[in-house]
Formats: sequence, structure tokens, C-alpha cells
Amino acid sequence: MHSYRERLFAPPLWWATGMLTMLTFGAIVWTGFDLGITVAVFATLIIVTAAFLINWGRVTIEVGGGEVRVGSDRLALTDVGEVQPLTEAQARALRGPRADPRAYIVIRPYLRYAVYIEVTGPTADCPYWLLATRRPTELAAAIESARPVVSSGPRP
Repeated sequence: MHSYRERLFAPPLWWATGMLTMLTFGAIVWTGFDLGITVAVFATLIIVTAAFLINWGRVTIEVGGGEVRVGSDRLALTDVGEVQPLTEAQARALRGPRADPRAYIVIRPYLRYAVYIEVTGPTADCPYWLLATRRPTELAAAIESARPVVSSGPRP
């Protein structure tokens, strides 16, 4: 069961802009060539642009089953420390000047917000995960609510 699922697909504006740019570029390259080359140029440019945008948008973030999954990567919720939804400015800082090169970062240029997930497990090979998202508050809440309850031992 999944308590959260989000696919990081490219927005329609990026598709329209990408296709318009490639059609314009194709018109420039096409000038002076015969119809066969024209069709090949336009088809190639459109296929490359579509493949690029589809590849960018195929990543899915899921929370459930005791783990956070991003694509094929997994982080057990037992290894999660602090979880914080980030504002646009905070996300920009952690993507840039304050970024740790060891961190696991999944960002997309069309997503302004992110969620910071501290990794605290004994076998942690990265200090934190930074995940771009359209709904940072919901993702952080889903991680917090899906965490296993830590027992502090028997109560007197």
C-alpha cells in the first residue's frame, strides 16, 4: 500500500516550448534541402525532444511498505531522521551552494520545491536525500506518518 505517490513528469509548457524550439530549429536546418531530408530532420528533432522529456518525467516518488522509493532507489523509513519540506529558497540553496556532494539528489528544473530527508542509518552512504516535488508538505507528512513507531522501552 502506498501512502504517497508522485510522478515527476515534465509540465505541458515544457513540452510546448521544447517542440516549438525543435520545429523552429528544424525549419532553419531544412532550408534548401529536399522533402526526404526535411522529414528526417523534423522527425529526428521531435523524437529526441520527446525522449528527453519522457525520460525526465519517468521518475516516481513513493512512500509505503516501510520505505521511500525514488525510481529503483530505496531508503528504509527506519533510517530516516529529520524530514523537512523546503521553501523555494531553501531548496535552491541545497541544490547549489550548500549541497553536499555525497547527498542523493533528485531534482528537476521545473520543480521549485523539495523535501529534505536526513539519513541516519548505520550503513548510510549519504547524509541526506533531497527530492524535488510539487507537494512538499504532503510528501513530508506521508514520510512522517509512515515511519515505524520507535519504542522507548517498557514504561514503569
